[in-house]
Amino acid sequence: MTFVQDRQEYSVIDASLERVELEHGAAVAAAAEHAADVDAKARFPQEAVDAMRAAGLLSASLPRALGGRDASITELAVVARALGAACSSAAMVFAMHHTQALSLRFHADAGPIADLTRHIAETEALLASSTTEITTGGDTGSSTCAVVPDGDGVVLEKNAPVISYGAYADYICTTARRSPDSLPTDQVLVVCPADDTQLTQTSQWDTLGFRGTCSPGFQLAARTASTNVVPVAYSSISAHTMLPASHTLWASVWLGMADAAIDKARGQVRSAARRSGGATTPQAAKFADLLVIHQRFESAVATEIARYEEFLASGEDEPTIGFAIAMNNLKLDTSIAVVDVVAGALAICGINGYREDHAASLGRLLRDAYGPQVMVSNDRIRANNAQLVLAYRPGR
Repeated sequence: MTFVQDRQEYSVIDASLERVELEHGAAVAAAAEHAADVDAKARFPQEAVDAMRAAGLLSASLPRALGGRDASITELAVVARALGAACSSAAMVFAMHHTQALSLRFHADAGPIADLTRHIAETEALLASSTTEITTGGDTGSSTCAVVPDGDGVVLEKNAPVISYGAYADYICTTARRSPDSLPTDQVLVVCPADDTQLTQTSQWDTLGFRGTCSPGFQLAARTASTNVVPVAYSSISAHTMLPASHTLWASVWLGMADAAIDKARGQVRSAARRSGGATTPQAAKFADLLVIHQRFESAVATEIARYEEFLASGEDEPTIGFAIAMNNLKLDTSIAVVDVVAGALAICGINGYREDHAASLGRLLRDAYGPQVMVSNDRIRANNAQLVLAYRPGR
């Protein structure tokens, strides 16, 4: 994204975001209405996803020429943040879906696979991903399973420790070695239609938070068209799209969760002020301090979204090492900041925030807030950064 220079350009951006906010209203309302039930039953947020589909939000990030809307990262982040404040699970489904959709937008928009991308846009299909494998210890940059030619199609079998909302997805974007003879790091992305895929559940999903993402393990077996293999090395897809898209959109979801906690704390501070006749209360001082943390959180997300927009506008195929480190640091910082904000709000709300039967309850938000640090291990990301910094030079 080029930095905006004049008021006319600002007006275009403001109008675009205002349109997005109008479009996602029904999805946010559906997510909020069913959030407690989704969490209590650890069930898929079907109502929210149905509302996203009805509003055209699932196809929004796909190419306009193929039936999508070319939605920007900024626009997607607006929706992710609003959903995050309503239902963390529904918001994570939205963010994870668009990480895959953006991969198709930038890497599956031409040639035979473009027909698949067009069909996904036209049907408002839901995309899930399977990028980890039991045998690789959570390393998304390597695979044991491989794509095996089978007549005019390909066969793929994968033992995945988690596939978020895999049982509810219309397509599962799956990583695998390019061929049985390929190295573990020579990976491709295969878009597996649900009709071509058999999922055998291998574990249960009964977690502390993000319960509605429904992410148990599966044994995946697919036979699909050879044209459903994205014709770009997965390492390039990951660096250009999947890593920065996931970190910016996840961080936007977590910022929405922090927004919800701030709103609950603000309500309790105002109630305390009314009871004290308008005098400054201890809660108000704590709330002022908490707003500093929240504003830093908000600024960090905005800065890295702008960084990613600028990279995409540059037309470069590969980001710099500094860019990769910045995206990793966004995930590290915001996964901690969301806990700081929600826990700080709990301290302000006191017993009302601790109760599950009170409007100020922070139980679900607090449980969800601890998910970001472990859903992709912060330790793994730090280890990745430790490798990157060896080759990093400031300014690049």
